[in-house]
Amino acid sequence: MGVPVESPPEHVPTRAVRPARRALTTVGALTALVAIGAAALLAIRTPAPVGADAPAGQFSAERADKHVRVVAARTHVAGSPANDDVRAYLETTLRGLGLQTEVQDTVAEEAGELSGAAAGATLARVRNVVARLPGTDPTGRVFLVAHYDSVQSGPGGNDDAVGTSAILEVARALSTGDHPRNDIVFVLTDAEEACLCGASAFASEHPLAADGGVVLNLEARGSTGPVIMFETSPRNAGLVDVFGRAAPHPMGTSFAVEVYRLLPNDTDFTAFLDEGFTGLNSAYLDGGAIYHTPLDTPANVDQGSLQQHGDNALALAREFGDTNLAALGADTDATYFPVPGALVRYPGWLTWPLALLAVAVVGLLGWSTRRHGQASWGRLSAGFGLALLPIMVAPVLARLLWSAVTTIRPGHAELLDPYRPLWYRLAVLALAAAVLFGWYALFRRRIGTAALTFGGLGWLAVLAVVLAEVTPGGAYLTTLPALAGATGALVALAVRPGSPWAVVAVTGGAAVGVLILLPTVMLLFPALGMAMGGVAALFAVLLGLGALPVLDLLHPAPTEQPTATEQPTPAQRPTNSSGAARWRHTVPTVVATIATLALTATGLAVDRFDAAHPVPTHLMYALDTNSGTARWLSHEIDPQPWTAQYVRTPVTTSDDFPGLGSGEMLAGPAPAAPLPAPMLTVLADQASGDQRTLRLRLAPQRQVRLTTLHVAAEVLRATVAGRNVPGNQGAGDRPWSWGLVFHAPPADGIEIELVVPSGDGPVSLRAMDASDDLSGLPGFHPRPPDVGVVGSHSSEMVAVARTYSF
Repeated sequence: MGVPVESPPEHVPTRAVRPARRALTTVGALTALVAIGAAALLAIRTPAPVGADAPAGQFSAERADKHVRVVAARTHVAGSPANDDVRAYLETTLRGLGLQTEVQDTVAEEAGELSGAAAGATLARVRNVVARLPGTDPTGRVFLVAHYDSVQSGPGGNDDAVGTSAILEVARALSTGDHPRNDIVFVLTDAEEACLCGASAFASEHPLAADGGVVLNLEARGSTGPVIMFETSPRNAGLVDVFGRAAPHPMGTSFAVEVYRLLPNDTDFTAFLDEGFTGLNSAYLDGGAIYHTPLDTPANVDQGSLQQHGDNALALAREFGDTNLAALGADTDATYFPVPGALVRYPGWLTWPLALLAVAVVGLLGWSTRRHGQASWGRLSAGFGLALLPIMVAPVLARLLWSAVTTIRPGHAELLDPYRPLWYRLAVLALAAAVLFGWYALFRRRIGTAALTFGGLGWLAVLAVVLAEVTPGGAYLTTLPALAGATGALVALAVRPGSPWAVVAVTGGAAVGVLILLPTVMLLFPALGMAMGGVAALFAVLLGLGALPVLDLLHPAPTEQPTATEQPTPAQRPTNSSGAARWRHTVPTVVATIATLALTATGLAVDRFDAAHPVPTHLMYALDTNSGTARWLSHEIDPQPWTAQYVRTPVTTSDDFPGLGSGEMLAGPAPAAPLPAPMLTVLADQASGDQRTLRLRLAPQRQVRLTTLHVAAEVLRATVAGRNVPGNQGAGDRPWSWGLVFHAPPADGIEIELVVPSGDGPVSLRAMDASDDLSGLPGFHPRPPDVGVVGSHSSEMVAVARTYSF
């Protein structure tokens, strides 16, 4: 049967071309997109490291790496003798550069959630290293910030010996030339890993911070990859403009800033934001498998990432150092993203106009498509509805794929990212391609390319509006591809059917999507990890929807189509495809599906656990000195064989060890070690009216990382080390309803004053302290070479607790 004139079959918005020309066109269009994609990916590479023979005013990764090897020579948690050694090295180095250097030694509080308590406080003794390069005519101050302490489970080669060492090298480079206009302050903070307390102390109390300024924070959450400027202060347009023109490697996106603002994550930068500073926060994120583990050593630092950190920090310090900081303010956030050789940026107030323009242009494309006889309104509607399928299906299948991988290789679930994630990432991309190709092959002949193209661009435009409302800085991800794709399709409709210019137009439209979305997809993998690979799959599908007219060239050429005013001839009426033609429709889908399976299998074969890439495990030890009993504890849900020899029974520790939190863990009996609990001594006990004031000293009896105190009573007011902290009025006598965590406690302890209601009888207090390193404990067997430590703040913890009653 012939197809009615009012609803002709539709394919690409050009007439069919001869096979030879189509093959040539296909190769040309795909080659162009591949070249553009390659250029976009090459642009996010790290620079080559610079040697120690570089000019004095230039940043050298080799020179900085010498500092990394000293700072991260061993684990140096806040308060430890090893951290004292690092601090002494930093002081000596900065003073050797002729900089005014001091140590801020104080107790600071973190304004955050207390682990294991409904109310209370988290504090630490911190010793920040602060140096200043005086400006010639200051309009403000520029602060270069990194933390020098490490986690207890690793030496912190990347996190954050790299940031600390980069600042030392930047300080050397700046001190060799003319001083900048503004003061440059180098702030190397303590106790970031514990509670951000060092940054909090500096930002809220140090005289140099009194008037605020511009903060450049240097971080790392992995071991390699490009340095991304992922967080800014609000109203960042002026800052981003400086970053875009001054940073030699301006890698950053406003989408990352929007996403990070929605997450509960914090760095030292948070403390500065809380005090009203402006600034930029940068980090590299790939190689997350070694994050916070013993493998985070100087040997596992990527020199290219170190070079990029330093290049950007030095250039920005110079630029902000010579900028009138008083005139740097802006009223809006900027939208920005990288392209080869530049950082595209435009004012945030354009977000909504551009999103609405995208909707209008896509709507015009639908009208023009119908007017040119390429699709009926019914098919356009069907194309829009059907385009939602790959958007929904690809992320779900990506999540299921990773669930299958972690079922086969459970240790992957304990890592931020696999040790060797490339094959798995490529598998997710192949899966997204298989979903898109399969969907397209299924509906291409039924609905037509024109309608499906409209549907795909339509959803890009809809998401542009959604993102403009929810995350304005990320709206460009779909706004610009929708605008470019729809514009290219409109041009293709306007030129002579079958003309190479039509293919050029749609290829140009697709190129914008490739430039914007392909780097985003590749950066999302390390940023979110494979457990959230579905997000990368979603954006990969969006990229494909914006390039549908080009992807159509991979399929068999359609039959010559009549225009809406022509009556189809018998030769033009579609006939059933031959078996060969039907098979050709499925080739891209079959190839992508096979690639998905092959890449996943390759990942499983390549990314095995061994001595260099150990399976992560979690184990800790808890001793109750009241009862003389001890337990092994683990956060592993499905314990690895090594962990399973210690733990097997689910328990909650909130009653016996409230300092460990309230979540469920696995436990097993352990021999009691001869370890002393922290000593809690009453210094004064006074009653006045209906209130009782207890003045106590909490002192560790061994070298510990932290100490905690939990009280089974209502605490009206509290003072810790001379600082007022919140009470828990109204909590009553609920067990352990008030809590304190104190990191890096002094050897002679801390003084605590509690005001509680009088007349309620004795007050029970649970004191606990925690050290690290399970070796030497009775019943502990060292890990085999292929068994490692998971990146957790409680890995290898030795907790000792005692209940006191006064």
